[in-house]
Amino acid sequence: MKCLIVDDESLAAERLVRLMSEVVPNVECFVAKNGEEGLLKAEDKAPDLVLLDIRMPGIDGLEVASNLQKLRIPPAIIFCTAYENHALEAIQRKADAYLLKPVKRQDLANAMNVVCRANRMQLPILRKIESKPEYISSITHRGVETMRVELVRCFIAEEKYVLACGKSRDLLIAESLKYLELKFKERMLRVHRKALVATEHLEGIHRASHGWVVSLEGINTRPPISRRHLARVRRILASR
Repeated sequence: MKCLIVDDESLAAERLVRLMSEVVPNVECFVAKNGEEGLLKAEDKAPDLVLLDIRMPGIDGLEVASNLQKLRIPPAIIFCTAYENHALEAIQRKADAYLLKPVKRQDLANAMNVVCRANRMQLPILRKIESKPEYISSITHRGVETMRVELVRCFIAEEKYVLACGKSRDLLIAESLKYLELKFKERMLRVHRKALVATEHLEGIHRASHGWVVSLEGINTRPPISRRHLARVRRILASR
């Protein structure tokens, strides 16, 4: 699970990092010292959860929350503030929980339970699904979506996410291409710094205007293939 903590008070941020590590096993925390930095890190890291202060210099937490809701996969939001009078506005900004500073461990644990319920248990479901290597998963506006890896023809890296191309549908996922290459090394073949292909569905290689591309059974998408991987792919095709 990835957690972004946005707080201009370094001691408060450090405390939240420590509490999160106690409450959620294997959590990965990132810290931003103001709203502007928080929005940049949210786009870059794609956190599952944001612990958000309200009163900060520049963009305040309420405005940050509004911008987070516009992301393709909005994170869960827990406001952590010293002021009680923002509770109603926090609820209006679709916050999942509201904690008063100094945040206590049990209060944070209770808030995490609320977050899981508010998000239809998406985070626990994702952890359970991702422990099974035969599935990939993503949180979309429809909830948690999954796809069996055997249906994936290729993974193509885009700006912020990776596109899993299947025979009947595609799925945007947050994992890195390197992570997917290691996780599915028996099934997927690296053909480009931005592409992995399913070896069993590999049909051929072709010249295109921009270089070499790979053709795959069942889809029209043709991932690029770099020169360094060209000979290996040719050997695989020749051995069939």
